[in-house]
Amino acid sequence: MINKDRIIAQFVELVQIDSETKDERNIADYLKTKFAELGLHVVEDDSMKRTGHGAGNIVATLQARPGVQAQPFLFTCHMDTVAPGKGIKPVIGEDGWIRSDGTTILGADDKAGLAALLEIIQVLQERQLPHGKIQFVITAGEESGLLGARAMDRSLLDSHFGFAIDSNGEVGSICVGAPTQARIEIEIFGKSAHAGVNPEDGISAIQVAGKAIARMKLGRIDEETTANIGKFEGGGPTNVVTDYAKLYAEARSLSREKVDKQLALMKEAVDTACSDFGARGEFRSDIIYPGFHLGAQDAVVQLAKRAAGKLGLSGRTFTSGGGSDANIMNGFGVPTVNLAVGYEEIHTTNERIKADDIVKIAEYALEIVAQTVNS
Repeated sequence: MINKDRIIAQFVELVQIDSETKDERNIADYLKTKFAELGLHVVEDDSMKRTGHGAGNIVATLQARPGVQAQPFLFTCHMDTVAPGKGIKPVIGEDGWIRSDGTTILGADDKAGLAALLEIIQVLQERQLPHGKIQFVITAGEESGLLGARAMDRSLLDSHFGFAIDSNGEVGSICVGAPTQARIEIEIFGKSAHAGVNPEDGISAIQVAGKAIARMKLGRIDEETTANIGKFEGGGPTNVVTDYAKLYAEARSLSREKVDKQLALMKEAVDTACSDFGARGEFRSDIIYPGFHLGAQDAVVQLAKRAAGKLGLSGRTFTSGGGSDANIMNGFGVPTVNLAVGYEEIHTTNERIKADDIVKIAEYALEIVAQTVNS
């Protein structure tokens, strides 16, 4: 049912619309026009006022066909890409892979998903296939820490469950869990002194920070939990004992309890190091998005697996160490799995995707629609 030539042409057109995160206006306007032309009711929320991004989130609603009884549900993708994503020139190779010309990313993350959604709407309408109410939630700022979804007005959603189309892996694989992420900022306040004349009168914030880091367990904590120091700021002339340093870090886990435990241990390391040296520390953390974990008993997982099986796809379930808009939808109370798209080496200039996988993910989404009607 999927028109391969049309969906590939749609994908090629989408990736050539510049849409680096924070610069989503052009792609948002394009998508709003496309959805409206297909007869959907289109709303762009006001989240850009809170995120500082170039557009808000788009919620396009396809009403149920008359007489069809099915639970309303959503598909979600994001419209933004990482850098370098300006002036993308897609190349379709004889081997069936689509790549950029090597100077930019490709943008299959997540425009393969967008192309699939636009295609299935057209197929549903052309073939007058039965379907319930479907919301297409297209977010801005996903690549900036899920900012768009986090700022979304929950009242715009009228869906009982959902499917994000934005995971790595073989098409037919289903991400059923992803971690809670905590953002951490640590400030160390020491005491300045001349490094050559009277260093003993100073307290080096850099040394204190180093001792604190040495006390922390970082990297892979356990099979569900990770932690990382991403950035260190501080310092000045070598003849001055540095009195200030700042660290930026994160902790993630599939278990919220383990996130809280890791945060407590990291704070304890800072407090102990500061106490040992007579420095002062400030430890701030906040949860930037919630984790989720859906099991085999959850209806949305069962539906995704049935659709995969119908197409001869694996239906393999897995958990991810990274967050996506599926985290936010689950946090909104809409059980949502994240479907693998098949793209490879995303966020690099080597990014690529098979043309056949773009077709395959659209076939999968279309079968999910059919399963919602049959369930």
